[in-house]
Amino acid sequence: MRNIGGSRLSEEEWPGLNELVIGTVETITEYGAYVRLDEYGGKKGFLHVSEISSSWVRNIREHIKEDMKLVLRVLRVNPSKNLIDLSLRRVSEKEKEEELYYWKRRVKGRSMLKLVADRIGKTYDELYANYGRRLEAHFGDLYEVFHRLSTRGPKILTTIGIPEDLAQVFYEVATEKIKQKPVKIRGTVEITTLKPDGIEDIKEALMKAERLSNEEVTVEAYSIGAPRYAIEISAGNYKKAQSTLREAFELIEKTMKSRGGTVSFKEEH
Repeated sequence: MRNIGGSRLSEEEWPGLNELVIGTVETITEYGAYVRLDEYGGKKGFLHVSEISSSWVRNIREHIKEDMKLVLRVLRVNPSKNLIDLSLRRVSEKEKEEELYYWKRRVKGRSMLKLVADRIGKTYDELYANYGRRLEAHFGDLYEVFHRLSTRGPKILTTIGIPEDLAQVFYEVATEKIKQKPVKIRGTVEITTLKPDGIEDIKEALMKAERLSNEEVTVEAYSIGAPRYAIEISAGNYKKAQSTLREAFELIEKTMKSRGGTVSFKEEH
């Protein structure tokens, strides 16, 4: 089986029978195509014309072209003869989509690990041997390491024995390369007051809530028909958004109670 984290593989490693592999078409002949296996150190396999499509292939180039990336199934492996036979037609659309998805994750994970190696003055292979394998075993793959770092911070690495200074470099790369889509949640607050100038108290309470906005979170408060008001939170993750919404509710409640008003809350899902 391929080592999905390493930058390259030893010549002794070969794909397994029936395994799905990513390959790049190098040469097309009358009888099929020679394909470079991207995750097996550049080993080459042969895709026979009969394994390109379930229907009759009149012209191979109508189905595949040089430099095309393919998801292929391994039919036969003979290391002594340097032989790998491949099939395209025996890969379902679902298998193709899933394998390409995980391949892209592996490529991104390796790329980010390479950036970390460059910044600390190590080679990729050194960093992978010393820490990469351990991180893959713990998190599943390299991309998942950086994805979790981008939302949870470097502590997830220091708690499993990664040096603090190295964990910080990992975190810096993660936040630079993985842009999180903001999480948005909304709650409603019902505010009542009998004071003649009560509307000014309500405005002040809502403005205090909006002042919770910072570089990590945005808070917006607006009327949805008195006495009901919406509080919208946008943050990098759900935990931060939810804690800010609770803080906004508490701030509004404290302000209005000090002015003789009453407040009720409802978080929307």
